[in-house]
Amino acid sequence: MAASVCRVGSTVGRALAKNRNPILLSLRRGQASVSYAQSLVGAPETRLTALDNGLRVASEETGHATCTVGLWISAGSRYENEKNNGAGFFLEHMAFKGTKNHPQTALEQQVESMGAHLSAYTSREHTAYYMKTLAKDLPKAVELLSEVVQSCSLNEAEIEQQRPVVLRELAEVETNLQDVCLDLLHATAFQGTPLGQSVLGPSDNARTLTRQNLVDYVNSHYKAPRMVLAAAGGVNHEELVSLAKSHFSGVSFEYEGDAVPLLSPCRFTGSEVRMRDDDLPLAHVAIAVEGASAASPDIVPLMVANSIIGSFDLTYGGGKNLSSRLARLAVEEKLCHSFQAFHSSYSDTGLLGIHFVADKHYIDDMMHWSQNAWMNLCTTVTESDVARGKNALKASLVGQLNGTTPICDDIGRHILNYGRRIPLAEWDARIDAVTPKVLRDVCSKYIYDKCPAVAAVGPVEQLPDYNRMRSAMYWLRF
Repeated sequence: MAASVCRVGSTVGRALAKNRNPILLSLRRGQASVSYAQSLVGAPETRLTALDNGLRVASEETGHATCTVGLWISAGSRYENEKNNGAGFFLEHMAFKGTKNHPQTALEQQVESMGAHLSAYTSREHTAYYMKTLAKDLPKAVELLSEVVQSCSLNEAEIEQQRPVVLRELAEVETNLQDVCLDLLHATAFQGTPLGQSVLGPSDNARTLTRQNLVDYVNSHYKAPRMVLAAAGGVNHEELVSLAKSHFSGVSFEYEGDAVPLLSPCRFTGSEVRMRDDDLPLAHVAIAVEGASAASPDIVPLMVANSIIGSFDLTYGGGKNLSSRLARLAVEEKLCHSFQAFHSSYSDTGLLGIHFVADKHYIDDMMHWSQNAWMNLCTTVTESDVARGKNALKASLVGQLNGTTPICDDIGRHILNYGRRIPLAEWDARIDAVTPKVLRDVCSKYIYDKCPAVAAVGPVEQLPDYNRMRSAMYWLRF
C-alpha cells in the first residue's frame, strides 16, 4: 500500500515522475523529432476556468495515457502562528487516514484498485494533494481528492496515533543537515515573522495540537478562491471543469466574520546563526541575501545569475573542465564536497543564496570564493558567462517538465503565484532579454553591499566572523 498512498515532504515534493515528454524527446533514436524552438511553440496550451465560487480549474492536455490531477492551496507554515505552527504538516499526515465516506482501508483499496499514487506535500506558502492515475480514471481521482480535502475524518484516535509518527519524522529530519541548515537560514533571515517558521513546526506543537486546531486551520484557509484544481496528461478540460463543478462547487468562499487571513509583511534581517558540533564530519553552511518575489521581473536575471554560479558535487565528472568558475575552484583547491546556488521565491520576498558542504579546514576559503563569485556577478560578468548561464537555465526549465506530475505541479504553483501559467516560450523570451548589463544591475541591486543572513551547522569554528563576511559583500575598487 505504501506504493499507492504516500506523503511527500516539502523538500522532495517536486522531484517526482520521470516519464518522457513526447514533445521534447525523439521517438527515433539519434534523431530529434522537433527543434528546441518548435517544441516551445508547439507546447500544449494551459486552459484556465474559474468556477462561481472562485475555485480555478487549469489543465494541459499532453496526450499521455496517464494523468496527474491535484488540488493546490494557498496555505502553509507562513499562514500559521506560534501556537499552531505545524498544523499544515500534521494535516498532511491525516489526509489519507480516511474520510467521512471512505474509512482508511476503503480509501486505500480504492486507490490500489486504480493502480494510482495518491500523495501530498506542504511548503511555506502552498499545500498540495494530488493523484497520478490512468487517464480513464480521472473522474474517480477527482472524487477521492475532493473527499480527502473536504471530508477528512480527523478522528481523535487517529490524531493520537499520528503524534508519535510526526515526532519520529521530526527526529529524522534533524539528521538531514541540509534541511536543518536551510531551516535555520529562514529562521534567522526572517526572524520574528511567520516566514521564519519551519514547515514541520516544533515538537512541542506536535504533542499539543488538538482536533479543533486542525479543524480551525482547514476552515480558515481551505477556501475556494485560494484553491486550484490542476491536471496534466490525458485530460479533457471541459470534463475536468464539469467534475470540478460536481465535487468542488460546495467549497465555501466566505470567511467567518469576514476575517480574511492576510499575509503579514516579512522583513529580512541580516544576521547569523551557528550550531557548532565538532563531532560531525562535515560543515553545512548557507549564506543568502534577500531575493526577488515570485512575480518580480528581476526573478529571471537572478535565475540566470544562479545558473552561472551553478552547482557541484564530488561525484560530478568533468573536474577542472567544469563550466562554472566556482566549481573549477572547488575541484582544484578541494574547497568543498558540494555546493548549490539557490533562490527560494515567495509571494513578496525571497532568499538568494549559496549552500555548501565542506571540510572544517576549508570553510573560510569556500566562503571567500562564494562571495567572490557574487562580486563577479555584480561587476565583471562577461557576455560568454551570461550566454552559458542562459543556456543552462533554458535546459533546466525544459528538463524539469518531464512527466505529467511535474507539469501538474508547475501549473498549480503558477496559477497561485501569477494567476496564470507562464508558457515556456515566454520564459525563453525573458531569458533571452537578459544582457550582461541587466544582470550586473540586478545583482548589484540585491547582492552588492547588502547584509547577508548566514546559517552554519557542524564543525564551524573556521567560519569567518560576521563582520568579515559583511565586508566581503563589496569591493574597494580604484
